[in-house]
Amino acid sequence: MQPEELISQFQRKDIKAFERLYEMYAENICGVINTIVRDQTRAEEICHDVFIKIWEYSDRYDASKGRFFTWILNIARNAAIDELRSKSHKQQKLNLSTDYFVGRLEHPDEEEGEIDISRMQQMLKKLKKKCIELIELLYFKG
Repeated sequence: MQPEELISQFQRKDIKAFERLYEMYAENICGVINTIVRDQTRAEEICHDVFIKIWEYSDRYDASKGRFFTWILNIARNAAIDELRSKSHKQQKLNLSTDYFVGRLEHPDEEEGEIDISRMQQMLKKLKKKCIELIELLYFKG
C-alpha cells in the first residue's frame, strides 16, 4: 500500500492504517522524544500520547504543508518540550526522596562506610555538568 493511501485511510479513522503507521513511526518518534526528556519510560508514555493525539486530530494533517512524518515529529517534539516545562517533571527532577539515595552505593557484604567506587563513578556520569561542578566545589574546596 502506498503511503498516501495509508494516510488517507488513517484520516478516515481506519484502525488498521493507524496500526501500520504506528509500526512504521513509533520507534523513531519515541527515540526523538527520549533525546529531549532523557527518560525512556516517560518517552514511551509521551509517544503513546502523541499517537492518540494524531488519531484525534488526523483531519488536521495537510500533505501540501509537509510530510506526514514531519507532522508527527513536530507534535512529538512539542509534547516532549511541554513535558520538560511541566511542573511535575521539574518536581520529579528536583525532589528526589532520600530513599533514592540510601543504600545505593553500599553493599551489604562490605564493611560499614566502605563505598563501591565504580558504582559511584557510574552515578556521577549520569549527573548534569552543573551538579558535578557543585559536588567538586563542595567536596574538594569546602
